[in-house]
Amino acid sequence: MMRRFPIPILLLAAFAAAPAAQQPQEKLDYAAIAQIRDEGLNRSQAMETLFWLTDRYGPRVTGSPAIEEAGAWTMKKMTEWGLANVHREEWDFGRGWSLVRFSAHLVEPQVQPLIGFPKTWSVGTEGPVTADVVRATIATEADFAKYKGQLRGKIVLGQPARAVRMLEGPFIVRMDGDLAREAATTPIPAQRGRGGRGGEPPAGRGGAAAADDDQPGGGRGAAQQFQQRLLQFYKDEGVVALFDRGSDADTANMGSNLSVNQQHPDGGTIFPGTANRTAPATVPQVTLAVEHYNRMVRLIEHGVPVKVELDVKVQFHENAKGFNFVGDVPGSDLAGEVVLLGAHFDSHPFATGATDNATGSTAMLEAVRIIKALGLKPRRTIRVALWSGEEQGLLGSRAYALAHFGDPQTMQLKPEHAKLAAYFNLDNGTGRIRGIWMQSNLGVRPIFEQWIAPLADLGVTILGPRSVAQTDHASFDNLGLPAFQFVQDRLEYNARTHHSNMDVYDRVQRDDLLQQATIAAVFAYDAAMRDEKLPRKALPHAQRGTAPQ
Repeated sequence: MMRRFPIPILLLAAFAAAPAAQQPQEKLDYAAIAQIRDEGLNRSQAMETLFWLTDRYGPRVTGSPAIEEAGAWTMKKMTEWGLANVHREEWDFGRGWSLVRFSAHLVEPQVQPLIGFPKTWSVGTEGPVTADVVRATIATEADFAKYKGQLRGKIVLGQPARAVRMLEGPFIVRMDGDLAREAATTPIPAQRGRGGRGGEPPAGRGGAAAADDDQPGGGRGAAQQFQQRLLQFYKDEGVVALFDRGSDADTANMGSNLSVNQQHPDGGTIFPGTANRTAPATVPQVTLAVEHYNRMVRLIEHGVPVKVELDVKVQFHENAKGFNFVGDVPGSDLAGEVVLLGAHFDSHPFATGATDNATGSTAMLEAVRIIKALGLKPRRTIRVALWSGEEQGLLGSRAYALAHFGDPQTMQLKPEHAKLAAYFNLDNGTGRIRGIWMQSNLGVRPIFEQWIAPLADLGVTILGPRSVAQTDHASFDNLGLPAFQFVQDRLEYNARTHHSNMDVYDRVQRDDLLQQATIAAVFAYDAAMRDEKLPRKALPHAQRGTAPQ
């Protein structure tokens, strides 16, 4: 039997004090937090801002006149709210694009309006055209010869029909239960190389794009080269237009490695692809609602002639500029240090860009409006920055990070790198914030645990330890800065609104948007008021293989 010895009272006291020593208490301003909650939940202007960014100024395609108008309106509003240093920072984008007119009608065997949308950067038809519709299967180099001289003056269906599944399963996704528990873990990737295929890459918003089943093998680069070869063939053969019905992918990634297996819902929802803005002009490309596309395929397979009237008018804008715009709530004794709130301002043209990402932009704008309206005096400067070019590869946030903080290719850092206290990003739709991805930065856990405690009644409970990617916080995380994406309920983001013609104001959940803005304001204020900047991870290695500076 083990003999037990009495534990001295002083030793007990030391044990009791140990947790406090390991986890310093945050000096939270609970009175200010209560004010932020009251203003954000009871006197919000978020839905009014959302109206202007969507119904009036949406969509907001980078390089288009519409995003210029939207940006001018937003900067004017920031100035009216009393933000300081409101300005625009430009960067070279290239060729802009905007849609002027689109209509498509089946005219034989019966008249039917077709639900569809041109791919971004598609060329136009140079006026209304009426053409026969044919099905072409070109999947290998050998297939080109079969169709040479057969497609002139035709509209081509380049894919087979796709099964339309009954809507079932996790159509609305909320981060609770098993999903919340999974988010609080760090999955170990599957073995790569000879021993295994490897797991899915982490995803911060929509997940990696899945290859279409119709694409030939040989890897992603080979598939892209083949696609360019195919489009050039269609142009050389005199094809009028190319119709598709979207990807065959039926897996929508959520906020990390979390995924929901679900077919994109149909019933008129279309998910157009995005043509390469730098690629040479080929033929007009249009994505149709799958039901309308499938009907034409079946008619052709039964030998019934199909004819469509099509009008696509577009405008290209040469040497277009991308831009980011920022505004500040000035700090006091630590004004030279910055807490940055960000979201991407641009959208796809298929709808008004409501959940991707007018909601994120609105929430971050509302967060700084709340702090300014309350007359709070943050110690650090709280800056809101809205990016364009995100949909083309995080171009705006990458340009800002390069201009202000350093080059991830060489890890040559700039003085402002040491002054950024934190970056918080929103880009996951209309759902409420449920927590934050800690981006493998274990030093922030005890801090964020205390920050979310007064927000638990608003549903903020998740601290996800893993790193996520594919949205603008990655531009800063790649430089070793403390940059974070919020965990959000996905609702119908992946299933219906993301990059679709359904991404409209009516899909936004008002109460959730108000909660988003309020939580973002609390996080910004907490970061601005603490004595130290948030902990940082070790600097990453230079992406070109040189040692970090």
